[in-house]
Amino acid sequence: MNRLADVTSPYLLQHADNPVDWWPWGREAFEEAKRRDVPVLLSVGYSACHWCHVMAHESFEDGATAAYLNEHFVSVKVDREERPDVDAVYMEAVQAATGQGGWPMTVFLTSEAEPFYFGTYFPPEPRHGMPSFRQVLQGVASAWTDRRDEVGEVAANIVRELSGRSLAHGGEGPPGDQEQAQALLGLTRDYDERYGGFGGAPKFPPSMVIEFLLRHHARTGAEGALQMAADTCEAMARGGIYDQLGGGFARYSVDREWVVPHFEKMLYDNALLCRVHVHLWRATGSDLARRVALETADFMVRELRTSEGGFASALDADSDDGTGRHVEGAYYVWTPGQLRDVLGEDAAYAARYYGVTEEGTFEEGASVLRLPRDTGPGTPDTPDAERVERIRRRLLAARDERPRPGRDDKIVAAWNGLAIAALAETGACFDRPDLVERATEAADLLVRVHMDSGARLARTSKDGHAGANAGVLEDYADVAEGFLALAGVTGEGVWLEFAGFLLDIVLDQFTGEGGSLYDTAHDAEPLIRRPQDPTDNATPSGWSAAAGALLSYAAHTGSEAHRTAAEGALGVVKALGPRAPRFIGWGLAAAEALLDGPREIAVVGDQADPVAAELHRTALLGTAPGAVVAFGEPDSGEEFPLLRDRPLVDGRPAAYVCRHFACDAPTTDASELARKLSN
Repeated sequence: MNRLADVTSPYLLQHADNPVDWWPWGREAFEEAKRRDVPVLLSVGYSACHWCHVMAHESFEDGATAAYLNEHFVSVKVDREERPDVDAVYMEAVQAATGQGGWPMTVFLTSEAEPFYFGTYFPPEPRHGMPSFRQVLQGVASAWTDRRDEVGEVAANIVRELSGRSLAHGGEGPPGDQEQAQALLGLTRDYDERYGGFGGAPKFPPSMVIEFLLRHHARTGAEGALQMAADTCEAMARGGIYDQLGGGFARYSVDREWVVPHFEKMLYDNALLCRVHVHLWRATGSDLARRVALETADFMVRELRTSEGGFASALDADSDDGTGRHVEGAYYVWTPGQLRDVLGEDAAYAARYYGVTEEGTFEEGASVLRLPRDTGPGTPDTPDAERVERIRRRLLAARDERPRPGRDDKIVAAWNGLAIAALAETGACFDRPDLVERATEAADLLVRVHMDSGARLARTSKDGHAGANAGVLEDYADVAEGFLALAGVTGEGVWLEFAGFLLDIVLDQFTGEGGSLYDTAHDAEPLIRRPQDPTDNATPSGWSAAAGALLSYAAHTGSEAHRTAAEGALGVVKALGPRAPRFIGWGLAAAEALLDGPREIAVVGDQADPVAAELHRTALLGTAPGAVVAFGEPDSGEEFPLLRDRPLVDGRPAAYVCRHFACDAPTTDASELARKLSN
């Protein structure tokens, strides 16, 4: 019997009609494996994963394969976005055993959840040196029956090796100027000077690293850091990884040049990149950065916002190509003929402008829209903005008639925290109060649905109902980050209070020895290893995100406990930053805030007063790394401790700037405040 019909995960529900007798992760599945004396097949994926869909169609929907699985295994399906702890533990084992990883992840376990055989995607027939999935199943079943002692020994050795790994968080205290400079040098070595970004293909958006580069430039004036950030953002914004019609970024580029993306669109990428482009605009005034930030924010609201006010996890890479086939990228790519059908005489101009060729840049003669620097003869060096906008709108309207990619509607707490921060800051910087409202509504959903009476977070929700899985460190850290940003933008101290509740739980439930942090709470479900990883992946590590949020909260409140915890957590950045800066960008960014103070800006005055509003906006536009902003009446110190004992100056709104336990004289002049924040 397939047991996935009643789960909330859209990914698991995609498998609810499989002939495989799937179980969700849980004690009951392992008890069943023990009762039947069979191994467990653990299959981990996520809704927007292209190869997960391929393997599902080829193997899990096949009756003969399903019958073999049902007879010889207990099959467990896991959504890695709902259970990042399970995913992390077994991915670590896969990578240790095979040297690589990815999704779908295929792991065979004992009834004690100990892994003994690993892989990712397996084809239905032997291919490219890979065994077929059926061959793998038969080999594992044979080993389980005939060589059980060997299987047990392998499993025990793997668990022992994983359990014995200790995380050296090296160095006394957080990184200083020397370590930050070494990290910058390491990034310079890995930088792709021709195409922007770091490393080769596939090339991922380096959101966390860009945040570090922008903060490092703001603190030190290092022009090389700003140049790498600006050039990378421009290369991505002009590339196929960015949706030139509807805004928003795809997951990654399959090539070094950012031309062809892997087409899934994730909430976390778009939240992080939206915020990075806001910060780039603050530093440079770039019109392109402004446009991309606003278009990405509008994409999130238009295509990912749910009826409950939160933001869905992802849009699939695949969609119907109009013939009934589900094809990767079908919704987004264009042929010259399709341009002619929609645009008529404007088609040739659009093809040159967007880089659409007869040969195609993708598959079957189709091209991904991008903005090549060399637009070719017939396209002016300065395109006609009105004509381009007219073309974009017509193409977007035509694309809207195509079958749309599927949407994973589950709300992930951490990713919504990132979206709240991005939308709040975008709205504040570009005078878009509607975006601040959307951020506030998402924050309200997290409080109402995800947070219980003890401020413990549920990892996910769907249709307004919290899921059963507990929040992990990144949920507490990223939601706190979102609430802190929202507090600074809105002047509503309740969001600072909620952030404090979450960060107190971080201190109580997630801390280890010597400043270390764990990804799961002390009272979480025990796994074969307690996950603990300070390095960034597609999102900031929970460890680094917590360090940044703890530091901001300490700046707001003066809490020594939170600042001490932040400094302790940044010890790992001192060790890893100079050696592997690409993989600890968020920690490096938090360290920049610590080295700068961070600055504490208190703006006192009536929020309806234009002078007070101008001071507040000036504070939010400052580029000082990790600066925190409090805005309210002089007597609102209960909501914002930074406003305590901060009176008006000669009856006028004023701004107070402090850092390193020292304060400047208050100012009533926005220009003077801007100067204070740029030094």
